[in-house]
Amino acid sequence: MRSLKHRKENTMARTKLNPTGNSVPAKSRGPLVDLLNQTLADLSDLYSQAKQAHWNVRGEGFYSLHKLFDDVAASVEGHLDDLAERAVQLGGIARGTVRMAAGASQLKEWPAADLSQPGAVLVALTERFAAAATLVRDALDEADQLGDADTADLLTAVSRDLDKSLWFLEASR
Repeated sequence: MRSLKHRKENTMARTKLNPTGNSVPAKSRGPLVDLLNQTLADLSDLYSQAKQAHWNVRGEGFYSLHKLFDDVAASVEGHLDDLAERAVQLGGIARGTVRMAAGASQLKEWPAADLSQPGAVLVALTERFAAAATLVRDALDEADQLGDADTADLLTAVSRDLDKSLWFLEASR
């Protein structure tokens, strides 16, 4: 996980901002765009991992888990567009391709071993939702420190949905 200080040090060198009338201070917009793109990468990866679980789960309780995994994936997917568009609103560029997300995600890779048994799939997916929820809370704190209430509000909604999905996953174990 990168800290706000690390993000600030590296932002000027790599984030070129487009002109905008947005009143968020220019010195904050670069780090915020980086923060939003990092969250976009993490959640894109989380979405794909939830779909991987959805497609491959087998065994006892298959249908209810298949449905649950699809529901938690949809919950994550619902935030991707808002994150990307906020980065662009701040004058940045959304970095949202699958390859970009894979290269930037902070989440653990989905296990290469056959994870089709419900218990193992639930453990793996629960771990990733817990990690993503922590990353989003950290990002929310950074957005708040950077003085962007709108990005913090956006991340609050993401955090709330991740916590709800985490609860559903943990309750199913």
